[in-house]
Amino acid sequence: QVRLAESGGGSVQSGGSLRLECASSGSITGRHVMGWFRQAPGKEREGVAARDNDGTVYYADSVKGRFTISKDNAKNILYLEMNNLNPSDTGLYSCAAGIGRSEVVVEYPVAAAALRSWGRGTQVTVSS
Repeated sequence: QVRLAESGGGSVQSGGSLRLECASSGSITGRHVMGWFRQAPGKEREGVAARDNDGTVYYADSVKGRFTISKDNAKNILYLEMNNLNPSDTGLYSCAAGIGRSEVVVEYPVAAAALRSWGRGTQVTVSS
């Protein structure tokens, strides 16, 4: 099991951009998925974007065209580039890793909850 640590959150105005980073304590080998999830106050956690180890990526409809997930395998860092942010993007963003497929962990909260490793999250606040 690896330890994950997120960074890069902050407060921005609508239309702004942020880049989140999720640093892993070690390499994750074998078939796996890494993803970003967010939870707004009073709401359930939702999947944002995920990446399979073969490079396949999947995005929630709400972020398609605005967010980009990528990974630097040499540095063991997962990124989430977020552009054209709006207040509905506000929340605690967490990364996770484990066995699964990108589309499944983004669309199904039960599958996401089963991921073995989770970071503590980084707060993103978007003001109008």
